[in-house]
Amino acid sequence: MEKRWVYNEEALPEVISELADSLKISTTLASILCQRDICTFEEAKAFFRPCLSSLHDPFLMKDMDLAVNRINKALHNSEKILVYGDYDVDGTTSVALMYSFLRTHTQHVEFYIPDRYKEGYGVSQQGVEWAAENGFTLIISLDCGIKSADKVAFASSLGVDFIICDHHLPDEDIPQAVAVLDPKRPDCLYPFKELSGCGVGFKLIQAFCYQNNIEQEEAFKLLDLVVVSISADIVPIVGENRVLAHYGLKQINGTDGMRPGLEALKELADITGPMDVTSVVFGFAPRINAAGRMGDAKRSVRMLLAETKEEAYQVADIINESNKERRSKDSNITKEALQMIEEDDFLRTANSTVLYKDSWHKGVIGIVASRCIEKYYRPTIILTQSNGKASGSARSVHGFNVHNAIESCSDLLDQFGGHMYAAGLTLPVENIPAFRERFEAFVSDTITEEQKIPQIEIDGKLKLNQITRNFYNIVHQMEPFGPGNMRPVFVSECVYDTGAVRVVGSSHLKLTLTQDGYHAIDAIGFGLSDYYDAISKGIPFDVCYTIEENIFRGVSTLQLRIKDIRTQTR
Repeated sequence: MEKRWVYNEEALPEVISELADSLKISTTLASILCQRDICTFEEAKAFFRPCLSSLHDPFLMKDMDLAVNRINKALHNSEKILVYGDYDVDGTTSVALMYSFLRTHTQHVEFYIPDRYKEGYGVSQQGVEWAAENGFTLIISLDCGIKSADKVAFASSLGVDFIICDHHLPDEDIPQAVAVLDPKRPDCLYPFKELSGCGVGFKLIQAFCYQNNIEQEEAFKLLDLVVVSISADIVPIVGENRVLAHYGLKQINGTDGMRPGLEALKELADITGPMDVTSVVFGFAPRINAAGRMGDAKRSVRMLLAETKEEAYQVADIINESNKERRSKDSNITKEALQMIEEDDFLRTANSTVLYKDSWHKGVIGIVASRCIEKYYRPTIILTQSNGKASGSARSVHGFNVHNAIESCSDLLDQFGGHMYAAGLTLPVENIPAFRERFEAFVSDTITEEQKIPQIEIDGKLKLNQITRNFYNIVHQMEPFGPGNMRPVFVSECVYDTGAVRVVGSSHLKLTLTQDGYHAIDAIGFGLSDYYDAISKGIPFDVCYTIEENIFRGVSTLQLRIKDIRTQTR
């Protein structure tokens, strides 16, 4: 699939030069920092040396004092507290974080995760009723609740108070809870707006420690859970999130060892060496999510709370089996979906994809939508039957607002919600043909030609001889990488293979690149075997890539991970 190479905007040359001089680094590296809004020595110092003392005062968040006071009252009166969270990674890590902290202060605390299929997303009426029937007088909701004004009012009528810890955009109607902690509230002056749901829960614990003269270390011990939520929920890893992620990874990789549940996941994911954001995203997140997609998300919480390896592995094995089941269903449904597109002339040439099959598993349709975009790069909605309705997940392409496209068809829907790149919807099955037609018309009228082509953002051009161990070490210090601070992508022009090019696996290229007749460096290009013939004939080409460390049999070398290739004759 053709890709657009888009170069990130560079700062003014004098700004780059001054930063390079002050840090004693190359202008290439200084330019990368400036692209991340790091343009002074002090900003660079804070970036390269994250410090827990730079975390914001949690009491800057609106309602934080009310939340801490209500928890203190509940503890003093031995009230029953219910920790309530969503069934995804952010929700389950949030619940594990808050529950594990509170249970060191009271025996009257339990947790609740709604059933994905029976109760749906967020605070449910069933959950509120269960709390009231079992004598709970305070619910602390995490990663959900900001859009649950009706459920909070219902809880209040039953004598149950709410503290909401959320990070999603609120509606105009803020729930009438005891406290609503959400930095995205328009009336909240908290300086950092991009915390994960677990991050908001962490700030509440931090505030509780301040007010009750508890060492902050008690809160910092939970940063391993916070970094898992930050990584999996794809929030920007900048500002306060960068500090939390840095120390969370430091804890996971520390000499004291990680918590038993994460250790079990690491072994089951066959991860060796230190963990980073990428290994958390691909190693931990799918397995934690699988519990909620395929069965009971409470298992994920129990695994994260496990105090012994034996207890953790018992639950982790079940979760891992759920993940294998999820992958099988994901793979099979993806094949069916792609076949449906390929066998239909309209679907094959359309500007959008809307597919429905009543037997598809609801827990994986979002993943299937993403898989379809990998093949057919366009806004995609995958629907299946749920409780007599068509229920679906939407995913989008860079720059296109799929939520707006769905909203244009709202009269055909029972409900919908989400954001620019991902959304959910429910509609009567009989409305699917009309919805497909209207959705396609909206997409066709509004999508640009550029948005139909996947793009790769380029940080700068490099000569291969600039790729030294010292250069890589400075790039490596820019971790943790993620949204807002992606791993730098470079372009090298007019390179050749030394003659070692070969296809490995089913579709991958293994090369050794040279430029200007010297400085050979190994490279790997996943899924790029279509370029084998041209490269093997000695045709010059341009590559865009990231730089990584490859350790084989104890020997460390640098290699390029190629993202795309452009041959000179193209």
